[in-house]
Amino acid sequence: MVDFTLTIDGTPVAVPAGTTIWEAARAAGIDVPALCHSPSLAPVGVCRMCVVDVGERVLAASCVRPCTEGMQVRTTSPAIEQHRRILTGLLLSEHPVPCARERTTGDCELERLGRRYGVASDRLRVTSSECGVRTAESPEDAALPVPHSALRTPHFRHSSFLQDLSSPVIAVDHRACILCDRCVRACDDVQGNHVIGRTGKGHAARIAFDLDAPMGESTCVACGECVAACPTGALVNKPITLPIVPRSELTATESVCPYCGVGCAITYHADASANRVVFAEGRESPVNRARLCVKGRYGWDYATHPQRLTKPLIRRAEFHPKGPLSPEVRSSLADRGRKPGGVVDYDDVLPAFREATWDEALDLVAARLKEIRDAHGGGALAGFGSAKCSNEEAYLFQKLVRAGFWTNNVDHCTRLCHASSVAALMETIGSGAVTNVFADVARADVCFVTGSHTAGNHPVAATFIKNAAERGTKLIVVDVRRHAMADFATHFAQIKPGTDVAFYNGLMHVLVREGLVDREFIADRTSGFEALRELVLADYSPERASAICGVPAETIVAIARTIGGGDGRAAKPQAGKLPAMIVFWGMGVSQHVTGTDNARCLISLCLLTGNVGKPGTGLHPLRGQNNVQGASDAGLIPMVFPDYQPVADAEVRHKFERAWNVPLDPRPGLTVVEIMHAALEQEVRGMYILGENPFISDPNGNKVRRALASLDFLVVQDIFLTETAEFADVVLPAASYFEKDGTYTNTDRRVQLGRKVLEPPGEARADWRIICDLANRLGLAMDYESPAEIFDEFAALTESYRGLSHANLGRDGKLWPCPDPERGDGAAILFDDAFPTADGRGKFVPCPWKPADELPDDSYPFVLNTGRVLEHWHTGSMTRRSYALSAIAPRAFAAMNPGDLERLGIAPGETIRVASRRGEIELEVRADDAIEPGGIFIPFHYREAAANILTTEALDPFGKIPEFKFCAVRVARA
Repeated sequence: MVDFTLTIDGTPVAVPAGTTIWEAARAAGIDVPALCHSPSLAPVGVCRMCVVDVGERVLAASCVRPCTEGMQVRTTSPAIEQHRRILTGLLLSEHPVPCARERTTGDCELERLGRRYGVASDRLRVTSSECGVRTAESPEDAALPVPHSALRTPHFRHSSFLQDLSSPVIAVDHRACILCDRCVRACDDVQGNHVIGRTGKGHAARIAFDLDAPMGESTCVACGECVAACPTGALVNKPITLPIVPRSELTATESVCPYCGVGCAITYHADASANRVVFAEGRESPVNRARLCVKGRYGWDYATHPQRLTKPLIRRAEFHPKGPLSPEVRSSLADRGRKPGGVVDYDDVLPAFREATWDEALDLVAARLKEIRDAHGGGALAGFGSAKCSNEEAYLFQKLVRAGFWTNNVDHCTRLCHASSVAALMETIGSGAVTNVFADVARADVCFVTGSHTAGNHPVAATFIKNAAERGTKLIVVDVRRHAMADFATHFAQIKPGTDVAFYNGLMHVLVREGLVDREFIADRTSGFEALRELVLADYSPERASAICGVPAETIVAIARTIGGGDGRAAKPQAGKLPAMIVFWGMGVSQHVTGTDNARCLISLCLLTGNVGKPGTGLHPLRGQNNVQGASDAGLIPMVFPDYQPVADAEVRHKFERAWNVPLDPRPGLTVVEIMHAALEQEVRGMYILGENPFISDPNGNKVRRALASLDFLVVQDIFLTETAEFADVVLPAASYFEKDGTYTNTDRRVQLGRKVLEPPGEARADWRIICDLANRLGLAMDYESPAEIFDEFAALTESYRGLSHANLGRDGKLWPCPDPERGDGAAILFDDAFPTADGRGKFVPCPWKPADELPDDSYPFVLNTGRVLEHWHTGSMTRRSYALSAIAPRAFAAMNPGDLERLGIAPGETIRVASRRGEIELEVRADDAIEPGGIFIPFHYREAAANILTTEALDPFGKIPEFKFCAVRVARA
């Protein structure tokens, strides 16, 4: 909409109200230089480089001056150019030329202006020998230039004022800082981390981290947003693989992040001759708007780690039988804790294998799998796929298992993440996907985040939530431990572990009792309300809910009224006027034996208040791995074909039989945990594991160890020799994420292209090619020329992906469903008028609270909660081989309440032994006030102290997901 027309340098420009002169000029293609401003930041007008003439007594800063009707603007004149020339010269007078940014990426904005105005200074010019430019490949050798001339600058008397190299990934050079505050605003306003500020006065003023701590010792989360925002060499990336050089000397590839389900858009800059990524940066997209976290910006070097598998491996005959006492797995878990590096010791494991050709390895795999299938039936085989792989590879893998192994025993990590969420969503609203994109939180009145340490597990999504909270969205955070999101919350409820249902029912009791519900939505679009109403009113008053969950009754009432629009007071809102609420949840909700009930309650909460199908509303289970959504869509689930079509449905099954030209098993297959149990019982005898590491990720690790050792035949396909691969008969070397093309579907349902950046090492092959080669040997024809061809076959067998193709996904991808992919972006909001259920209605499912499967007692008095840390991901096979991520978070730890440690007589930093009824581990303990008394938190990434040795394999009866978030343990000094 046009509100004003003004003239800029003689050109009429039409703009909407609120547009600044700088924005209007930029839109018209007119360059107005600025140092303190960039499009992603709110303008502050402190550098005065962007001044223009608007006919007033003084020049106006264009970044903060709004346009008005009829305004006459000149962006250049002798006076303006003289102003900019003088200002540039002053800023350059104490600037090291070239600064670190100019010497590396070649894009120091200040020095570019110096060249433009002919005022580049030689005063602090330094050579590469003076600055110690790193040429070795060890990142710890990196150093900022410290020219002797700078030491003579009066206000830089100490080296700590010159540089700060304490962060493993970011170097700080205060001499290059122009105090534009772009880093401060990027940290505060974009990422919401509030780490960077200023210290000192006058000429000695400089940026500071927290209360002037070294950057590496501050609360900085190393997202690199400050580096992206800095216009000079004051904040630069340290080199990780190779010295950083200008972009013009590198190959840029647009792709997406290989880590969590947010699916951030990234540009990788690689040295093709060295086959190395040199640096990465976020790019503008609807998903992340150029934002990244520490893993996305700095965690890509695992792809070129020296432990990459490069040739097929076959177990030597003398290393049988496999198992805990065999030489190749002879190290006990305690022994592993003493091994350096936190990854598999190849010297210990590789002697059990010999190198082989691809033909020998694949012929052996096909022969052994056929032998088991023909002797014991297809049910004696099973496959674990991976949510790290592409949609195409997930589709081919489940096709191989179903049509080549003759069984539906195929599963993947969604069973360990959100199977219960999917079960509840399918049951209640007919779809297992998110109903709104996470960025829609910007339009929400209320944001409800539960069971999710969003800032650690989905950090870029968390930035949008934090941004919304700071703009006025009321944030409600519910969790068993306090974390960063609670600092932005209107309400924080710290519930007792395993009491989610009681808490949610208490909220619904208040909403129903006080009439804070959407009666019209309930009447027109739902069923089963009366049963829910009866349950919550009869059994879950705030007082009873409080007694179970530990949250004060008055807090439950206040949160319910915030959701219902009462603003903390009992007040019945007008029909259709309830606040718009979006609900996010993570594995703190789903990874319980009551995980499906937990999700059912959250769905009821949204149906009760009409918060589905509208802007700023919806149900959003945040996906954990980069392609959990896509791998599930593609059929890596034992009871459904692609697009959640039931294997037991004869019509559906016949469709896939016609497409694949083979008969298919009508019986739903076994899940991950069930497969391991069946292996122990010799009901499953052969397994094909693609990109998964169940020895670390599955519950009750000692039982998993016995199950893997008992298999007649195991083939593992991966990029590293994982803990699971130690048990393999054949190991197949796969290409990493960076070495192949394919599509990935993020937590928003956005299908995006991942593009090849590097060449695979040695003889490693793309997963889809390996699957095809094996399928053909099993008699299942798979002759595809490219991932695009595979995607077309997959999409044609679905409704959700129908019409999408590699060709029409474009630069930013498309949301499914996408009725018009040539012109539209896809549906950001689902179910605006009906749900895909038999009657078109959402279904209320009342859920009484049930206690956890294994409660604490005198022998095991503590409750264990497992989860992630920001810097690591999944079983650590990738992130612990990343220099930066491993440097920031190198060691396993447990976190406990300080009072509990004091009662046990254990000091922070000591090594403790944590034991459950299934096993024990030893690791360092930290005191953490965020942990409630009686609780203990352990990340599950660390093989030397694998948390899942302790966890129980008790399953949710509906989603078949293990109880990762609750088991009883005891703690003692090691």
